[in-house]
Amino acid sequence: MKVAVFYGGTSKEREVSLSTGKGIINALKDLDHDVLAIDFDPSQLNSLIDQIKDVDLVFIGLHGKQGEDGTVQGLLDLLGIPYVGSGVLASSLAMDKSKAKQVFAMHDIPVAKSMTYHYKQTRTQVIEEIQSSFDLPFVVKPNQEGSTLGLTVIETWDQLSEAIQIAFTHDSDIIVETYVQGRELTVAVLGNNGDEQALPVIEIVPKSKYYDYESKYAEGGSEHIVPAEISDELTEKILNYSKVAHQSLGCETYSRVDFILNEKLGPVILEVNTLPGMTPTSLYPDAAKAVGLSYTEMIQLFIDLTLEKYN
Repeated sequence: MKVAVFYGGTSKEREVSLSTGKGIINALKDLDHDVLAIDFDPSQLNSLIDQIKDVDLVFIGLHGKQGEDGTVQGLLDLLGIPYVGSGVLASSLAMDKSKAKQVFAMHDIPVAKSMTYHYKQTRTQVIEEIQSSFDLPFVVKPNQEGSTLGLTVIETWDQLSEAIQIAFTHDSDIIVETYVQGRELTVAVLGNNGDEQALPVIEIVPKSKYYDYESKYAEGGSEHIVPAEISDELTEKILNYSKVAHQSLGCETYSRVDFILNEKLGPVILEVNTLPGMTPTSLYPDAAKAVGLSYTEMIQLFIDLTLEKYN
């Protein structure tokens, strides 16, 4: 097949996407596909459309805004070109953390208490409302951003004003939510149309205090325990939550669902990643490996599921 790979892009997760793209491109070449590698630039759409007019499939290796948020998916839908991964609505919903949390709560998946604020609200009003609504510690983060970019864990009140400013530089809406302390867990979900499979639960043990950008992507930044050392009953509950989260947003082919496991609250969902990282330190390939899939086999399976969906 002739497969175009979109990677790089213009979001603040560009460097991660470059690494993801490299892995996907190499796997596709190993599978003898004809690969068209495109460093995605939304300002060059006419050239892009001309390049991809005769491809069989697009593999989206982008992360963050203008890649993971449904915009690229909408373009490909308009062009009638099949692509790997979730469609416009699921991508947009998953990227909008506030809306996604509402969907999760409707499906009885535990979420942390949160409130959303818009940049047009006065800072004094926002700070006063936060101070009256939340106890320390809590989290301030952009509503639509990934890889913990723009996120601050507020441990003292004098951090709040700067944290709000930082979050608003990433997005016009920010989320403030209760900080849930616990073990970092994630689940890779694979499949379509109610026939999804949740792969083994992975525990992430960051080397730093928090699972931040450095812990996610630096070599040796965190340890992945596969499968997570938790009870069978808890495993089953988290796997079920993961499939329901994937399905409730309308995700397709693959996604990764992140949780915090708190001693008192149990598993609390953080978010769903519709285009999870495929770098050398990424979690999804580790989950696939745990069920006997090599990186290359995983990529081909994504393609097979996509073709099955479109056919």
